[in-house]
Amino acid sequence: MPLRRLARHADPLSRVLVRRLAGTSALRHLDRLGWNPVRHPDRASGRMGEMSEIDGMGTERATCVLAPNPSMMTLDGTNTWIIAEPGSDEAVVVDPGPKDGKHLKRVADLVAAQGRRVGLVLLTHGHPDHSAGAERFAELAGGPVRVRALDPRYRLGDEGLAEGDVITTGGLELRVMETPGHSDDSLTFWLPADGAVLTGDTVLGYGTTVLEGRLGDYMSSLDRLRTFSAEVGAATILPGHGPKLDDPLAALDHYIDHRRERLAQVEAAVAAGARTARQVVESVYADVDKTLWPAAEWSVQSQLDYLNERR
Repeated sequence: MPLRRLARHADPLSRVLVRRLAGTSALRHLDRLGWNPVRHPDRASGRMGEMSEIDGMGTERATCVLAPNPSMMTLDGTNTWIIAEPGSDEAVVVDPGPKDGKHLKRVADLVAAQGRRVGLVLLTHGHPDHSAGAERFAELAGGPVRVRALDPRYRLGDEGLAEGDVITTGGLELRVMETPGHSDDSLTFWLPADGAVLTGDTVLGYGTTVLEGRLGDYMSSLDRLRTFSAEVGAATILPGHGPKLDDPLAALDHYIDHRRERLAQVEAAVAAGARTARQVVESVYADVDKTLWPAAEWSVQSQLDYLNERR
């Protein structure tokens, strides 16, 4: 089935990707490579964790509720986080997830089962797998529940979020960091009481993230998160998808090293005479199956843009 027809049955973020690539060579390359926006690629390879490994994971104050939206773009599904101070009757919900009624009700019911009410909803960014259900969730939660985000389009109420904000609700403290790259509006939340960094899609539980923003911004965000995590002694990363990471520095080092190693290879190919993304791929990806070259060419172009910006 052609990708544009198949995407009708995919998760919202995959549908957005297909729409944005409609008519481009990138979409034709993905189609030719057999990319399926409905089937989760790691499910077939056995790398995807069991739902029980992710649903319910967390820290003393944060609990994950896994949304039932696994896909190419969302891995096991979106991680919705319920965060509350022990003994408090108020909870913060981070990323309610997609507009899935059963998932949203489950989150609301879990908050109620804890003897709490939802005091605030925060969004790490505006992609639909994280934000589409926010307004409906606020209705289910009852009362005047605010939804705060960096981008005004995704807010419910007048309050936004920005670098350096400190959120205090029900005795809970969360600090806000702007970490663009995955998207221009990506945020990270620091939960100091648990030593937890909620990274949204900036860092995932496994694999690497898709960049909608600029690679330069993303590299800066990773470097900043690495420095910050070392300074505060962060104990765990609570990502927007996939399992939690209990060695934040190792995870961030892996992300940074992976990006830098690939950039170094691309830069060396350019120094040797490669002028186009295709020529770089022929050099850097010489040992890779040629059927994967079109997708690699797409990735290399973003790296070339980054290198050109640095000149």
